[in-house]
Amino acid sequence: MGDTLEFSDIYQEVKGSWNDGRLRFSKQNVVYKSSKTGKVDSIQAGELNLAQWRRVCLGHGIKLGTSSGHVYKYDGFRDTDFEKISEFFKANYKVELTEKDMCVKGWNWGTAKFSGPLLSFEVNDSTAFEVPLSNVSQCATGKNEVTLEFHQNDDTEVSLMEVRFYVPPNQSDERQDPVEAFAENVLSKADVIQATGDAVCIFKELQCLTPRGRYDIRIYPTFLHLHGKTFDYKIPYTTVLRLFLLPHKDQRQMFFVISLDPPIKQGQTRYHFLILLFSKEEDLSLTLNMSEEDVERRFEGKLSKNMSGSLYEMVSRVMKALVNRKITVPGNFQGHSGAQCITCSYKASSGLLYPLERGFIYVHKPPVHLRFEEISCVNFARGTTTTRSFDFEIETKQGNQYTFSSIEREEYGKLFDFVNAKKLNIKNRGFKEKKGMKGKIDEYSDSDEDQHDAYLERMKAEGKIREEGNDSEESDGESDESFNPGEEDDDIAEEYDSNASASDSSEDGDDSDDASEKKKPKKPKVVKEKKERKPRKEKKQKETGGPKRPMSAYMLWLNSSRERIKSENPGISITEISKKAGEMWRQLGKDEKEEWDTKAGEAKRNYEKAKQEFKESGGGATSSSKKESKKSGGKKEEKKRKSASADKDRERGGGNDSFKSKEFIETSESSSDSDHKSKSKRKKESDDDDEEEAVSTPASSDEESD
Repeated sequence: MGDTLEFSDIYQEVKGSWNDGRLRFSKQNVVYKSSKTGKVDSIQAGELNLAQWRRVCLGHGIKLGTSSGHVYKYDGFRDTDFEKISEFFKANYKVELTEKDMCVKGWNWGTAKFSGPLLSFEVNDSTAFEVPLSNVSQCATGKNEVTLEFHQNDDTEVSLMEVRFYVPPNQSDERQDPVEAFAENVLSKADVIQATGDAVCIFKELQCLTPRGRYDIRIYPTFLHLHGKTFDYKIPYTTVLRLFLLPHKDQRQMFFVISLDPPIKQGQTRYHFLILLFSKEEDLSLTLNMSEEDVERRFEGKLSKNMSGSLYEMVSRVMKALVNRKITVPGNFQGHSGAQCITCSYKASSGLLYPLERGFIYVHKPPVHLRFEEISCVNFARGTTTTRSFDFEIETKQGNQYTFSSIEREEYGKLFDFVNAKKLNIKNRGFKEKKGMKGKIDEYSDSDEDQHDAYLERMKAEGKIREEGNDSEESDGESDESFNPGEEDDDIAEEYDSNASASDSSEDGDDSDDASEKKKPKKPKVVKEKKERKPRKEKKQKETGGPKRPMSAYMLWLNSSRERIKSENPGISITEISKKAGEMWRQLGKDEKEEWDTKAGEAKRNYEKAKQEFKESGGGATSSSKKESKKSGGKKEEKKRKSASADKDRERGGGNDSFKSKEFIETSESSSDSDHKSKSKRKKESDDDDEEEAVSTPASSDEESD
C-alpha cells in the first residue's frame, strides 16, 4: 500500500449545498480542498479519534471526529473503497473504520443528542439525521417547542428554512426547564451573532468601496460589525476566506480586501468582497479593550495591548490575528511603470488587475478573484478600439470567460512572461512548447499562501527558447499587427518612409528582454507590379422600336380583374390593390389558373415571332450607330470649347489699363502681332485636325444605308 490515498469528486455539505473537491489521506494528515472556493481543511493524524463508514445519499460517506470536538463529513465514495481505506486507517492512524447504519424507518419520535457541533436525532440508537449547529442562525422557544432557523445559501435550489422540535415536560427534574436546556445547548454551538460584551477595538470612519460608504468597524472576538449611516453588517470570522493587502498604482494608497463565503447581503445584492481603501499617510495609535494577560493568552504574541503605526497596518494586523488566516500580497510581478498591478477595464469599469503568486485579483467594480488552479487557459487578443492596447482573456474550467480590456501595449511583455512562468495554458502560443509547459502543481496547496515560488530559472530557460524560435522577431510585443508570441512578425515600415525602423513604443514594450541585443537589419520591401486593368465591358444597348415583352399569367389576370377589385373595395389604395390581388390569385383553383397560363404562353409565342421579324428587318442596329456618331460629335465640340476658352484667357492676360508708357505700347504691339500670327497658326492647325478627324471617322449608318 502506498503512502497516500487520493480521491476526486468527493463532496462536502456546506450550508445545504454540496461542494465537490479532492480528498487525500497521507501518513501525516487528512487534506480536503474545495474546488469551488479553494479552501483547504487539514486534519492532523494524531487528532483523529473517530472514523465511521455510512451509507448516504451520494453512495457512501466517511464521518471523522477529532479530539478537539470537530466533526468532518465527506460523501461520494464507492462501495469498493471501504477495504483499502480501512486498512490505511489501521496502519497509519491507529483508528478503526467502523460501519454505522442509518435509521430509515421515517419515525419522527426519538432522542436528541448533542455531540460537539452536531445535533443528532436518534431512533432506537440509530441516527435518523444530524443537524450541524453551525448552520443555525436563530433559536426560538415556545411552551413545549424549540424552533431552529438556518442560514440560507444562494447556491441551493431548495433550502431548509426551519425545524421544530417538541420537547415534552420532564417530571423528574423540576429545577430546569427542558425547553430552555435544549435551547442553551443549541445556542452554545450555533452560529448566532450576539453582540455581548465590549468590542476588542473600534476603527472610526473607514472608507469602504464595496459596500460603498464610510463605516465604523467594531472588532468583536467572533465577528466583525460594520456600522454605517444607512446599513449595518455583521460578518462572522468563519465566513472569511482570504485577506489581501494590495498597493494602489499611485503608491499613496492601499487596498485591504476581505473575501467572504457566503457573501453579505443587502436586498438582492450580494457582496462577496469587502474592500477598504486607506491612505499610506494616515497613522493610528490603537489600544485593545483587553488586559495584557488576556491579549497574550488569546493572540499568542500576534498582538499587543498598545500598538501604533499606519492605519492599514493596524487593521490588517488585527484582522490577521482574529481570523487566523495569512494575508496575500502581490508577488514579484512588476509592470512597465514599475507598479505591481496593471490598469485595465472589466465590464466597462476601469480598475486594477493584480497578478499574484497563485492567482489574479481585480479591484474594484466588480471585484474578481481567479485562482490558477481553476483557470483553463488565457488568451492575448487585439484591442477592439485601438492598436495601442490589447485584451487579456481568462477562461475557467467551468466555462466562464473574463475579459480585461484596454491594457497598455507596453505591459504585454511583462504579463506574457509572468503567465508563462506560472505555467498557465496560453491559447495563442506560437512556438511548440505547449505540451511541456504543464508542470505538476500541488493540487492540495492553499491559494492564499504568501510564499513565493522559485520560477526564475524556468523563466530564463523559456526566454532563451523564445529568442531561438523568433529569429526575425525584434520583441514579443513589437508589432501592432499580431499579439501571437513566437510567430514571426512581418516587417512593417512607417508611412511615407522607405526604410523605417520600429516605433518608439515598440522598443519600450520589451525593454526587459532585448535592450542589450543588436537590432538586425530588416529585409527590403518588395514592391509588387501593378496588374493591368481589364477593359470595361460595354453596356448592352436597349433595342428601340422592338416588340414589347409579354405579360405573365398573373399580370394578364390582374389587368382583367383590377376594375372588379376597385368596385368591390371602394377607396382602396394602389398598394392595397396589389395585396388583395395577390391573395385572390393564391386562392384561385388550378383550372382557373390554367386558362391564364394558356393566354400567357400564346402571348410569349407571338412575342418571339415578332422579335424574329424585327431582327430580320435590320432593327436594333441604328441605335448603336447613332450613339457612336453622337460620341464623335461630342469630341469635336469639346476641342472647340477648349480652344475658345484658351483664347479668352490670353485676351484677359493682355490687360485694359488706361495709361500705357511708350515702351509698353511698342512691346504690346509687337506682342499682339505675334499673338495674331500664333492665333491664326493655331486656327489653321485646329482646322487641319478637324479635317483629319472627319476623314478617320467612319460613315454613319444613314450613309451606309444609302
